Amino acid sequence: MTTQKSKVSGRKYRINPETLQLERIEHGFQYWLRRSGGYILGGVCIGVIIFYVLLYFFPSPREASLMQYNRNLTAEMEVLEKQVDQMQIIMADLSQRDDNLYRAILGAEPIPLAVRTGAAMQISYYDSLARMTNTQLAADIRRKVDILEKELYVQACSYDEILDLAKNQEVRMENIPAIQPVLNKDLKRMASGYGWRIDPVYHIRRFHEGMDFTAPVGTDIYATGNGTVTFAGWRQGYGETVEIDHGFGYATRYAHCHKLFVKPGKKVKRGDVIALVGNTGKSTGPHVHYEVHYNGRPIDPRNYYFYDLSPEDYDKMVQLSSNMGKMMD
Repeated sequence: MTTQKSKVSGRKYRINPETLQLERIEHGFQYWLRRSGGYILGGVCIGVIIFYVLLYFFPSPREASLMQYNRNLTAEMEVLEKQVDQMQIIMADLSQRDDNLYRAILGAEPIPLAVRTGAAMQISYYDSLARMTNTQLAADIRRKVDILEKELYVQACSYDEILDLAKNQEVRMENIPAIQPVLNKDLKRMASGYGWRIDPVYHIRRFHEGMDFTAPVGTDIYATGNGTVTFAGWRQGYGETVEIDHGFGYATRYAHCHKLFVKPGKKVKRGDVIALVGNTGKSTGPHVHYEVHYNGRPIDPRNYYFYDLSPEDYDKMVQLSSNMGKMMD
């Protein structure tokens, strides 16, 4: 007869096949060990799952604090990067003025770009920064700050050099071109600046080696610096023209004049009236065509009005002289 089991009052019993009586089943230590082990293992598994769920969705107070700190730090670095970008724009403007205005005025050679930026640190250095946790942005800012620091140092040295040149070259400062050939009150407009323009007669692109200032016929034209008149007369295409040698490698040309008041060999000073605005030569309207030459080459005259123009007027002159319209000669 098979053994049968029955539950009475929550306890387990079996029917003894020999006596046909109920006997209570007594479990040994191994039975309870196996049963307890199952409950313990299940509890541990459930506990581990709950732990990782809580860990994923609910960071600890320390982790939450670090995460907030990281967000704040990232935001601060983004603001810092924007400020560095603005500083680089200002530095670029200072460098442009230094090379094309101040150093040009004093005859100093422009500072090479490689010297301004300096030899950048090896790329491997910045790569090592980028490999650190959450430091790509920091590496980029560090690179910009290193370059900016070098540029500021070079710019400071350049200003020291310019100051020394200015102190020792008073005569040079009196001679080099430094004003407009026509007063602002007499100007109608500035027709064209230095650079590639459309020829008004041949309608092709041609390099314009000076600046055109429109003014009524008979308006005074002034010598822009002390010097000696080397030519005064008619030049093909330029009409009535005056040319002045200012020394130190500088020379100026004033073309399309109506009347000349100087002759070759005459000494002139800055501000002397040397001619009147006209419409002679290959000209499409009353104006003076003004050129500045340095060491035999034409250069942009807009950098040589520093006695006439405020910084605001200079910026306006740059914008006007950059127009790509037609020339008047």
